[in-house]
Amino acid sequence: MAITSAICTSFKQELLVGTHNFTASSGNTFKLALYTSSATLGASTTAYTTTNEVSGTNYTAGGNALTNVTPTTSGTTAIVDFADLTFGTATVTARGCLIYNDTNSDKAVAAIDFGGDKTSTAGNFTIVFPSPTATGAIIRLA
Repeated sequence: MAITSAICTSFKQELLVGTHNFTASSGNTFKLALYTSSATLGASTTAYTTTNEVSGTNYTAGGNALTNVTPTTSGTTAIVDFADLTFGTATVTARGCLIYNDTNSDKAVAAIDFGGDKTSTAGNFTIVFPSPTATGAIIRLA
């Protein structure tokens, strides 16, 4: 079992048929769910699952909604960014997460490995997204 950071293959195909809309004010709702080190997530993940999702104080199955920023470009690269996400006063241990489209059948977007277990004990568990640049954005198409 492992979490491998990847843009999900199904997401790439779904972009070409218009399944995902990241427009901030009128697009789909995207969520981020946290997973334990027992989870298997990666490029082949197609949808949100509760299997090996974390449980703990102030964490609800399915995770939390992301605040997306309308896609833009940087040079020849299209980028998508999200506001940092905090699970407040949470007691959880997570190895990674899954970004998924809550509006469209919980279709998977990206799996992210944290590189090790991250723990919060009655504190803020915050996902800090990288800078929205051509080389740093969490979702980028070059």
